[in-house]
Amino acid sequence: MRLIINIPALNEEEKIGQTIQRIPRSIQGISEVFIQVIDDGSSDKTTEIARMAGADFIYSHETNRGIGKTFKTAIENALDHGADVFVNIDADGQFDPNDIEKLVQPVISGQSDMVIADRFSQNSAKNIPWIKDVLNRFAAWLVGKFMRQNINDLTCGFRALNKETMMRLNLPGEFTYTQETIIDAIGKNLKVSWVPVQVTYFADRKSRVVRSVFQFVNNSMRIIIKAVRDVRPIKFFGIPGAFLMATALVVFVVFLVSYFQDFKISPYRNWILLSSVLFLVGLQFVVFALIADMIKSNRRLIEDLLYQIKKDRYKRD
Repeated sequence: MRLIINIPALNEEEKIGQTIQRIPRSIQGISEVFIQVIDDGSSDKTTEIARMAGADFIYSHETNRGIGKTFKTAIENALDHGADVFVNIDADGQFDPNDIEKLVQPVISGQSDMVIADRFSQNSAKNIPWIKDVLNRFAAWLVGKFMRQNINDLTCGFRALNKETMMRLNLPGEFTYTQETIIDAIGKNLKVSWVPVQVTYFADRKSRVVRSVFQFVNNSMRIIIKAVRDVRPIKFFGIPGAFLMATALVVFVVFLVSYFQDFKISPYRNWILLSSVLFLVGLQFVVFALIADMIKSNRRLIEDLLYQIKKDRYKRD
């Protein structure tokens, strides 16, 4: 069984060599361990240092394409190199490479298709800004409620995937990949689990992806909303639609009660108008739900076709 440990990197010359050297080359249940580095347009000596530190495969984007595209490149290259198991870990050394085995074992045993490092349920990430901690926990709780699955950590990039998951995931993102791949995997009934890890955020470390809390919240919310819309369209549109139509019914009942007291419509005309508007808007949401569900069915057929193509392409002799 071949494991490829992927390290996405952007101007990480100071840390990437140490991170590569700390990665274990022997893991129980794994016969081959390779290290892959995807350089996302670095302007420093990231690739040279990664090569000297022992990286087996290195691929460089000519320009910075974003972490979402970098993850897609990593998956494609790992499949090209025959990966049975794939692990993604940051280059900066904030995660402990010895935890790789903890993430890999549930994948090897077949208990999980995707295993994600959990920074919050049992541990508190050291030195993490409080606002980032709160927002991450809230987003995980909110999406978990909507998806009807307990989600411990929605944004952690440290994760392990089996080959089936690598071929089935839809990877459209540019800003990131963390949230939508979890939602996509759950929507495809893949087995997703979390393993608690300890992570230390460096006090002087500046994120190369998030420049401000506002940008993080704005981009994350757009990604989450789009992903949930595509995976659970009936629920996404149907719940607001049903709520609006039910509210319209309540308003109409209020109108009827008022009307039968003196049999006059004029004083209560606004109730009728409000009820009509709420009903029509709710009906539109229901129609959107049905249309989106049809689109989801067509999308599933296309993704199944792409999966079969990938399965034939990456079939090992």
